[in-house]
Amino acid sequence: MPPLMVGFDLDMTLVDSRPGIAAAYRALTARTGVPVDADLAVSRLGPPLRTEIAHWFPPERVEEAVRAYRELYPAYAITPTLPMPGAVEAIAAVHERGGRVMVVTSKIGRLAKLHLDHLGLAVDELAGDLFAEEKATALREHGATLYVGDHVADMAAAGAAGIPGIGVATGPCAGDELRAAGARLVLDDLVGFPAALDRIIRLALEQ
Repeated sequence: MPPLMVGFDLDMTLVDSRPGIAAAYRALTARTGVPVDADLAVSRLGPPLRTEIAHWFPPERVEEAVRAYRELYPAYAITPTLPMPGAVEAIAAVHERGGRVMVVTSKIGRLAKLHLDHLGLAVDELAGDLFAEEKATALREHGATLYVGDHVADMAAAGAAGIPGIGVATGPCAGDELRAAGARLVLDDLVGFPAALDRIIRLALEQ
């Protein structure tokens, strides 16, 4: 078997960024004068930032709003963000088996790294600004064994990369949706990941 490399999504898989992202959207509203329903926005995390921004801003202002949001993000979104239950232990379980961990996220890399550094999450590789099947490029490049995520688009990424997708029902997509999108296994959260890791690795070997 090739060396174990486990890919994880970031938002609502490894970190609960909802409070921080909501704060960043409220700051964006204050700066631009354009109302954004922060609670609604954080209920559907996963797609790229521009997708969400386009719900609130006219097309000619989307890029301006994206830049403003990213300027505000470090001051508002990092400190309130917490690890998801079991995230630290899930990463440790991979490392204990001699494996490596990578994060592949739709968030741009420099902002994702701020979260990882602030929370002390020991990630070996990071690829940002990728969504759905785009993530497969990074997963293949780094030889990922499997990919763990909370969104149906994460399961599409795993399928495109030819590796098992492991769903965690901690984000906007229910377990049944993750299974329908191709998840080989769905966990309630990452708390169960260490105990299931050997089984998950066997799924990868059968792929």
